[in-house]
Amino acid sequence: MLKLILGLMACWAAQAASYHFGAVWDGAKVWKDACVSIEGERVVSVGACGAGAIDLTRYTAIPGMIDVHTHMTYVLENRVAQAGRGAAVVYLARENARKTLETGVTTVRDLGAAEYADIAMRDLIAGGQMEGPRMFVAGYGLQITRGRTSTPNTADGVAEVLRVVRQQVGAGADVIKMYGSTGSGRDVTGFQTFTYEEMKAACDAAHALGKRIAIHTYGPDGARDAVRAGADSVEHATDMDDATIAEMARRKTFYVPTIDHNRYYADNWKLLGYPPAAVDGLKDYIARNLETARKAVRAGVRFAMGSDAVYTMFGENTRELGWFVKAGMTPEQALRAATLGGAELLGMEKSLGTIRAGAFADIAAVEGDPLADIEVAIGKVRWVMKGGRVVVDRSK
Repeated sequence: MLKLILGLMACWAAQAASYHFGAVWDGAKVWKDACVSIEGERVVSVGACGAGAIDLTRYTAIPGMIDVHTHMTYVLENRVAQAGRGAAVVYLARENARKTLETGVTTVRDLGAAEYADIAMRDLIAGGQMEGPRMFVAGYGLQITRGRTSTPNTADGVAEVLRVVRQQVGAGADVIKMYGSTGSGRDVTGFQTFTYEEMKAACDAAHALGKRIAIHTYGPDGARDAVRAGADSVEHATDMDDATIAEMARRKTFYVPTIDHNRYYADNWKLLGYPPAAVDGLKDYIARNLETARKAVRAGVRFAMGSDAVYTMFGENTRELGWFVKAGMTPEQALRAATLGGAELLGMEKSLGTIRAGAFADIAAVEGDPLADIEVAIGKVRWVMKGGRVVVDRSK
């Protein structure tokens, strides 16, 4: 028994540590020359330093960031996966997970994957068999029939919408995703697909089952009905009118504009096999997307940071913050969207998006002052902790 007690004490001691930073932005205020004490997965305290603290005084600590729109299992040139073998996708997606952590993103909301590969990846990461960010996943995103193709996520009419929502929850999804309009990749059309009644059915079913719902809509019509239907977040929405934006602010609907993902498509048109003419359409959409975000900032709409990272975009997850500042946010407001905003959207504000006692010890250490220059948070992450464990260390 004594050996067992001593062993448990040694394990506890190994998990307890204190880290000394030049500054700590805890999500609400700045602590100068402060220590963050960790025990196991959680933060114990933020404040004065004692003896034995690990020296990271060159850096500013910020909460681990949250990317609320990713597709972690999307990989390029995967012949095995194209043959329908989802296990290969999870294996190949390890690189996406690693690159995401390096940006200081310690949690993602993953919005759509085939064959429930996202659920498998989430569980492998949670069980310690794979390194990666904490994942909240959607399984299959609901879509209407496309041509003659019917897939497990096809839902036409209210009854089918209810069935597919329940199917995703039963499979283990944390959140529901619905494709409320056309638009993806080089396609920047935004034609509404699901009706208001179908969106309302999906929102009501998700909420009744204790889940939140994200509705993809590139255009204003789908956005208007998604907000009215009760979506928790609207993804991409561009050209929204003032009435829709005001309703978002009133309902506290989250806006996830994903402006940077079209920048990625425009920059990588050759890699992705897009025709040169597609770049002009993407750039036009980016300008309109940014202008819509400006209007939403002025109206007081709640934002969360979503990259819509796919393929080789992982490692660029936080570039969206630069667009937030261009849209009129201060660097601190942009960081709040990437931390507290994401946590609130996930319903995890007591545990994520903050550095305070009781929260998960998810911390990114950056070189410089991210509240003065948002590029510090985007490009100068030097050290990352997730759940009390150092997962990235470029501090030496």
